[in-house]
Amino acid sequence: MYTTSIAIQVLPDISEMDKVCVIVDRVIEYIASTGCNYMVGPFETTIEGDIETLMEIVKRCQEIPVELGAPSTKSYVKIFHNPQGLLTIAEKTDKYR
Repeated sequence: MYTTSIAIQVLPDISEMDKVCVIVDRVIEYIASTGCNYMVGPFETTIEGDIETLMEIVKRCQEIPVELGAPSTKSYVKIFHNPQGLLTIAEKTDKYR
C-alpha cells in the first residue's frame, strides 16, 4: 500500500534545449532506478511510495542537474500523503488508456 504520491517537474536552469532534455532524461533514469512505481507525463513525473523515500528522491532530483552542468534547477513538487493509503497511478489513469 502506498501512502504518498509525489509529482515532480524538474527545470534545469540552462538555455540549450538539447541539454535540458539530456538532464531531464537522466533525472527520469534516476527515478526509474529507485524501484518506486512511477509514471512519466508530458510535464511531470509522478512517483508512489513512502514519504521518507520520496523526499530523498526529490532531493536527489535537485542535485542531478547541477552535477550535469546546470548552474541551478527549479522544481515544482506536488505531494499527497495519506497514512491510510491512496489511489494509485493505475487506479487514477488506467480507465483513460
